[in-house]
Order: sequence, then C-alpha cells, then structure tokens
Amino acid sequence: MRLVPTLLLIAITAGAWNYFSTPPIRHAEGAIAPDAPVQVNRSSLPSFSVAEYRITPAAEFSLEARVLATETYHAGREADLSPIDLALGWGPMSDSAVLDRLQISQGNRFYFYRWSDQPPIPASEIVAHSANMHMIPASDEIKRRLDKVRVGQIVALSGYLVGVEAPDGWRWNSSMTRSDSGGGACELVWVDTVTVR
Repeated sequence: MRLVPTLLLIAITAGAWNYFSTPPIRHAEGAIAPDAPVQVNRSSLPSFSVAEYRITPAAEFSLEARVLATETYHAGREADLSPIDLALGWGPMSDSAVLDRLQISQGNRFYFYRWSDQPPIPASEIVAHSANMHMIPASDEIKRRLDKVRVGQIVALSGYLVGVEAPDGWRWNSSMTRSDSGGGACELVWVDTVTVR
C-alpha cells in the first residue's frame, strides 16, 4: 500500500515541476484569436491507414486559437493515435479579461471550466468559443511541435476532422460542431500543419 502514496507524490511533483518550469504565457486584455475555426465538410476525401487504424476525413479544418490547457496521454488505444489534447479558445475565450475569471483544467479526455459567482460571459458562449481537441499528429515533427505547446500561446493548425475505426469494430469520431458539450463533443483532429507563437 506504500506504492499509492509514492505514486501520488511523484505525480504531484511532476505536475508542479511542469507548471513552474513552463508557466502560462500572459496577455493583455482583448481577444487575441478573434476568428472561429473554419470547417468545410467533405464526403469525398479518401480514407487512409495508420498502424491498424482506418482514418476517414469528414471535413477540412483549420483554426487559430489560444491554448487554454494541455494534457498528454500515454495509456489506452486513444493514446496510440492522439497523445495530446489541447483545450483551445477563440473570440471571447481568447480574452484574458474572460479567462482570468475562469478556472480551467483537463482530464480523462475532457476539458473543464468553473467560475465563482457569475460566469464572465454566458455559458453558451463559453461552449461556442472553446473546445477540447484530440490531436492526431501527421508526423513525428508535428508531434514534437505539439508536445512543446504552452498554455497562453497561439496555435494555428490545419488538417481534418476525422473518424477512426479499428479492425475489431472500435470507433472514435470527431464532433462536427462547436456548439455541443459533454461526451462526444470533442474534435478529433488529424494535424497536417501547426505553427505556434
């Protein structure tokens, strides 16, 4: 039973080290990523394979957004494809005046936000201007770039919203709208290009 407290201490120490060695980037008030993601639905894009997974693009997708949180994953079949999630915000959810009044976190492939008293903007606007996105890097170089992303940075990426299927019938599909929340609301993004500033 001594193993559990030891592992917990290691996890807390690693999290603290990660936070303090790469503190969030601060910005002045004002929306710094004002535009909504661009999505062009396609039914004719060809499927392709990665390892044993079949990947089917459903839409061309691009966005420029502020990084609200990052989380890496090492276990589970989802991590085989998508080792990192980015919680991203645009429009009012890229504004420090709004974000400073929210507590944001990630875990178990979800993104969470809380506030004290009243939300800084209506909850429906938070949903419509932010999302947790599962990143599938198209190459080792894209993965290296995603691994270095810090909270507060602006990322510009492009690729596809995709569906994934394994030979045993397991499926993982992207949300196709920015207005949903809860289970199934995350975007599953095949990332062809990414730049960070």
